[in-house]
Amino acid sequence: MRDRRVLYLTAFLRALATGLAGVLLGLYLPRLGFSMAEIGFTVAAGLAAGAAAALLVTLLGDRLGRRRALILLAALGALGSLGAAAASGTVGVTAAVFFGMLNGMGRDRGASLVLEQAILPATAGEEERTRAFAWYNLFQDAGHALGGLLAGLPDLFHRWGGASEVLSHRLGLGGYAALMLASLFLYSRLSPSVEARDARARARISPGTRRVVFKISSLFALDSLGGGFLTTSLLSYFFFERFGVSGMAIGVLFFAARLANALSHLGAAWLAGRIGLVNTMVFTHIPSSLLLVTVAIAPSFEVAALLFLLREGLVEMDVPTRQSYVMAVVRPEERTFASGATHLVRLGAWAVAPSFAGLFMQSVSLVAPLLVGAGLKIAYDGLLYFAFRGVKPPEEKNIRGGELS
Repeated sequence: MRDRRVLYLTAFLRALATGLAGVLLGLYLPRLGFSMAEIGFTVAAGLAAGAAAALLVTLLGDRLGRRRALILLAALGALGSLGAAAASGTVGVTAAVFFGMLNGMGRDRGASLVLEQAILPATAGEEERTRAFAWYNLFQDAGHALGGLLAGLPDLFHRWGGASEVLSHRLGLGGYAALMLASLFLYSRLSPSVEARDARARARISPGTRRVVFKISSLFALDSLGGGFLTTSLLSYFFFERFGVSGMAIGVLFFAARLANALSHLGAAWLAGRIGLVNTMVFTHIPSSLLLVTVAIAPSFEVAALLFLLREGLVEMDVPTRQSYVMAVVRPEERTFASGATHLVRLGAWAVAPSFAGLFMQSVSLVAPLLVGAGLKIAYDGLLYFAFRGVKPPEEKNIRGGELS
């Protein structure tokens, strides 16, 4: 329980930093003179670095030591954010964003998550696993919510503190570094029991697990490709450019959106106990994508914000259920591999999409990324349902008598 509490707290602090960066990058980079295409490329660089880090922890995290790897990732995040605050040119800022793995998605899905999710199931039984993931994600999205709200602070520094716009946003990136250093300290408090058993021995992955992970990872890649068109940084720019609203208004909107995400996680755990994990993932996700289409064509900021918040109340219900499902259908010694593989493809797809989204916004239409992202996500939901509706986790086999195919 002590380790679980530490993971809940580090998830909150890291998500607070990610929520701050997601909005901040979309407002800070234009003030440095970045074009829309350059913003998309810079966001993609941070996500690409996150994907590379996820690959490394998947392959080497257990051998290096989970606690040591988490500490190293937090240190790199702090240094990278300070570098992005100090640099001014496109090359310098992009290099710092890459080095620090700054996540313009606005949602924490990085390499640290791979290790934390491999650790978390050991702190709960099968019947409690989904609820443990639900609380874990609730703390994350509470952090995302407050992080989005904190992104409005540079406006206050500028208007009331007399700081320039650029300096105000650099102070915000300094806050990101402080949050990562606090996470580093907490990781140092984890107990030795978080480490993998026989970490020096390469875990044998069963053929059945390889098939399941390959199939579900392919589908997650499609979902994440759609999500990569919808990063918080690009959505922040959409609201700013389409409706002319302030950074403070956008920060408040994303604060409310992340609160809706957070509350939805407990609802997802309750619903999954009644209709199953896969059904919960699909039947809540499709309506959220349809709502996203309505955001793209909304006539005013007020209407768009309301539709966006309705969408955010549904879109994250698949997250704790997805995480719990993947950890349930593999053996305990295969969890780092399964967590890493599924996160790696998500990060890789996220890293590809923002560059195209920025180009679409610049050369096609401001709403094009929203429509493309929604279409890809709906396709993912349909394919996921038909591929995995018969593959039951242990607690559902006990209740429903389903067969693991």
